[in-house]
Amino acid sequence: MAYPTISAPYGLVPVGLIGGRSYAGSTRQMRIASNYGTAIGKGDLVKRVNDGTIERDGSTTALPATGTLGVFMGCQYTDPNTSQLTFNNQYPGSIVASDIDAFIVDDPDIVLKAALCSSGTTMATVGRTAIGNKISIISNTLNTLNGSSKLALTSGSIATTSTLPFQIIDVVEDTKTGSDAFQEVLVIYSAHEDNGSNVSIGGHAYRNPVGL
Repeated sequence: MAYPTISAPYGLVPVGLIGGRSYAGSTRQMRIASNYGTAIGKGDLVKRVNDGTIERDGSTTALPATGTLGVFMGCQYTDPNTSQLTFNNQYPGSIVASDIDAFIVDDPDIVLKAALCSSGTTMATVGRTAIGNKISIISNTLNTLNGSSKLALTSGSIATTSTLPFQIIDVVEDTKTGSDAFQEVLVIYSAHEDNGSNVSIGGHAYRNPVGL
């Protein structure tokens, strides 16, 4: 039987909530600082910074000490060139506007689907034994043509290492390339870990016991 194949990574896609609950598409609006210089694609991770705004989270082997905040799904802002309210899948970077609002999937119970790569955007597969293990991120820059993230999960990083950012909870049957060769997996945020100095690291920001 022939299966559909995934030709490139596409970022993180919300597909449900822990416990088999449905994801209804809800997001929270969060501010991006005027003239913030880094582009953010739909499906990229974001983090909170000290001034209360958000930035792209380029973490790979561990999430920020305070945890990631969620997945970027697009934004709106007043275009400084046209003075029109603009909706965009991506934040292009260096937009000078006082009303840049990002739409963020910030539920800490979210289940996310992502593609596997060996490095960069080179597609790879894992076996079913990957379920239950942790995995790291390949933080590729976005596809500027359509605004989509190219974030991927690293096929060769699967381990029980507690500080890795995501935990694999299932494989995706629909796009497997063989009986035990899966191009996509479902993941959840890893739990916070003590770094040995009573400081929690990683996980989701809302579950950080010392706050955001």
